[in-house]
Amino acid sequence: MNIPSRIASLHKKVDLALERWLPNPDTATIHRAMHYSLFAGGKRMRPVLCLAAAEACSGRWQEALPAACAVECIHTYSLIHDDLPCMDDDDFRRGRPTSHKVFGEGVAVLAGDALLTVAFEILARTKETARYRSQAFFLDLAKAAGSAYLIGGQVADLEAENKKTSLSELMNIHRGKTSAMIAVSLRLGAMSANASARDLKALTDFGENLGLAFQVIDDILDVTQSSEKLGKSAGKDVASGKATFPSVLGMEKSAREAAKFTANARQALKPLGERGAFLAGLADHLLNREN
Repeated sequence: MNIPSRIASLHKKVDLALERWLPNPDTATIHRAMHYSLFAGGKRMRPVLCLAAAEACSGRWQEALPAACAVECIHTYSLIHDDLPCMDDDDFRRGRPTSHKVFGEGVAVLAGDALLTVAFEILARTKETARYRSQAFFLDLAKAAGSAYLIGGQVADLEAENKKTSLSELMNIHRGKTSAMIAVSLRLGAMSANASARDLKALTDFGENLGLAFQVIDDILDVTQSSEKLGKSAGKDVASGKATFPSVLGMEKSAREAAKFTANARQALKPLGERGAFLAGLADHLLNREN
């Protein structure tokens, strides 16, 4: 199986759907700002996982498209806010100036707010299934993106700056900040395919472990790669006194942790058998990425 080729194919499907469902960028400054960050060349990992999860549960990727686009809108909103001067204060994201550098802080804040809001408008396009009503989709995404997980993880990340952080504290930060949105991407895709309880649990466990592996690699790359390679400011975590896996464990142990989480993710897919082959390959692909 050609993993990069399949990722690219699903990526394109998501981009086309986002173009259809986002407001026309020519109609207002806020719409231009939304498009600017959303189409800045991101990996689209979360929506790709969403579509792949639907297929792994014997569903159609088309049914998962609204959920896939919704999670990407929320992910992008979180990046816009994360880059603000009051947060991580970064001038570059995905190889181009960040939203607030182009549109100003006020519009950047509102562009993030607008993407968060439109995510649920897009999610409303999801069709109910025999097992999962609309309420289930909305509750799952709202919980993952809320104060208990994504936002709570961001707050914990800010509070840990320039402090001695334990491994358990670091894990809790990234279970909220990273893993929750990756897991919910898979869950929503599975739910769109009317997944069984067993398959839904398998994909949830897969996502939680994949999210941690992804974060460890992100932390390692921040130390080892250039800004040009990353598309954002390299070395920012160290400069900001961020709690990271290398700062807590060192580089070698961090690499072992990433491999361990990836192995756990692959193990979680066992109940899916061959249906989980692409997701297993994707986990390995992400472990070995360079940006």
